[in-house]
Amino acid sequence: MIPDPALPIETHARATLDDSADDDSADRTGPLPRYLLPDTAGLDAIGQLSIGGVDVLDLVAEVGTPVFIYDEEHLRRRCRQARKAFGPRVAYASKAFLCKAMARLAHDEGCCVDVATGGEMAVALAAGVPAERLVLHGNNKSLGELEAALDAGVGRVVVDSFDEIDRLGRLSAERPGGSAPNVLVRVTPGIEAHTHEYVMTGQDDSKFGFGLSSGAAEEAVRRLRHPVSGVRLVGVHAHIGSQIFAMRSFQQAVSVLAPFVEQFGLEELCIGGGLGVAYVGGEPNPSLGEWACAVKDEARRAGLGDKVVLSAEPGRAIVAGAAITCYTVGTIKELQGLRTYVSVDGGMSDNPRPVLYGSGYEAFLPRDVGARRPSAVTVVGKHCESGDIVVRDARLPAGTAVGDVLATPVTGAYGHSMASNYNKVPRPPVVFVRDGTWRTVVRRETYADLMALDL
Repeated sequence: MIPDPALPIETHARATLDDSADDDSADRTGPLPRYLLPDTAGLDAIGQLSIGGVDVLDLVAEVGTPVFIYDEEHLRRRCRQARKAFGPRVAYASKAFLCKAMARLAHDEGCCVDVATGGEMAVALAAGVPAERLVLHGNNKSLGELEAALDAGVGRVVVDSFDEIDRLGRLSAERPGGSAPNVLVRVTPGIEAHTHEYVMTGQDDSKFGFGLSSGAAEEAVRRLRHPVSGVRLVGVHAHIGSQIFAMRSFQQAVSVLAPFVEQFGLEELCIGGGLGVAYVGGEPNPSLGEWACAVKDEARRAGLGDKVVLSAEPGRAIVAGAAITCYTVGTIKELQGLRTYVSVDGGMSDNPRPVLYGSGYEAFLPRDVGARRPSAVTVVGKHCESGDIVVRDARLPAGTAVGDVLATPVTGAYGHSMASNYNKVPRPPVVFVRDGTWRTVVRRETYADLMALDL
């Protein structure tokens, strides 16, 4: 009988790593940098990891692997920092990680919630987030999605195309006397942020928004302010990309957009999200407060002052560092003179970022977080793809063995939310830990779930 993946995995064989894979990366052979772990991470007397006062290996023994473990206090702190930095219109970008528990948490901590589809909107509403605290995005909102947003009373709709303006006008004509929705016009400022091309969104050649240099943004404002548009234009939205460390990129966007905001007397300027986070040792790790100071200083220099509400939509910066993903090592395959492969029971189905973007991660063993990591390996998943890489250039302790729990830190963003069922692998559960207790907020999928829609 094939074991149900909801049950913990049992291991029947062991293999070990030795130091033979050492290379010249001496700076990476030390222990995992502690700042890559969630805020409440701690070690016991033998170096074993706890998060939120919960022993990670004890938790894994109960829920199995793979599993996403989120530090709830970390999430709450980042939401509070975002609210303090940008004020009450700051929105958590839920595409980074969304479930009802997360939407409820962001709202409880004073954040709006940015949703990009009817599905994300449905989850946030089901979590009890008031519609007025939602911001609806999307470059191709359907008539049905817009109608659902207007029926619910969504607080902000970010208009992304002329077709969308026409759809809003049609809906307005069908509901005479209805309240006009507040909208932001998404403007493409022509900023090419230094990041992966797939997550650059501020350049002129983008599927998102209205180009500033082409005059499309000005034409959009003219149409949105026409009485038949049926909307109330309140501001500008811009998003220049993701995983950006250079504050000057955000400042340049503010500088370019400020004259446009002033020209049309708009009330709000949202700079979107995109603040970078550290995934591996040595990367910078700017804070939400530093980001806010940089863009607010530029807004003042540009003459916007306090007359314009400046807001943002952090996602990754709130959730990425809050989580680790735990796996079980299933095989260790050493190819002499080439590489050592360490295979785990997850892979590109629970974290597609290495495959999509070539993203780097660290790896470590929760049983001994302080251990040196002299062995150079490639951590791979269980999928039928050579590109199923979890960590291409991982460092692990000597003695890493089949059956060990291996963890990757900083997996709170775009892991669970981009997870798939490739090879019919059930998606992992999500567990929140806090104050010595844990709770499952998204259960592990089962084979029955995989077949529930199969007629």
